[in-house]
Amino acid sequence: MGFLDKLLGRDKKTAGEMMGDSSMHSEGMHEEQQGMAEDRAASAEEMPRSEHEHPAEHQAEREN
Repeated sequence: MGFLDKLLGRDKKTAGEMMGDSSMHSEGMHEEQQGMAEDRAASAEEMPRSEHEHPAEHQAEREN
């Protein structure tokens, strides 16, 4: 859902800029940031699983 939030937020932000509507621009900016935060959270949830599945590979990456 983060990708969709980023996309819709970016569209709303651009529409606000074009129409001169600062509240729409601000709302779009917040939605875009929320989408980025959701993507980062999902990525952080995936990292421990992947390290647990292949610990030797990740240990070698950390040593380099």
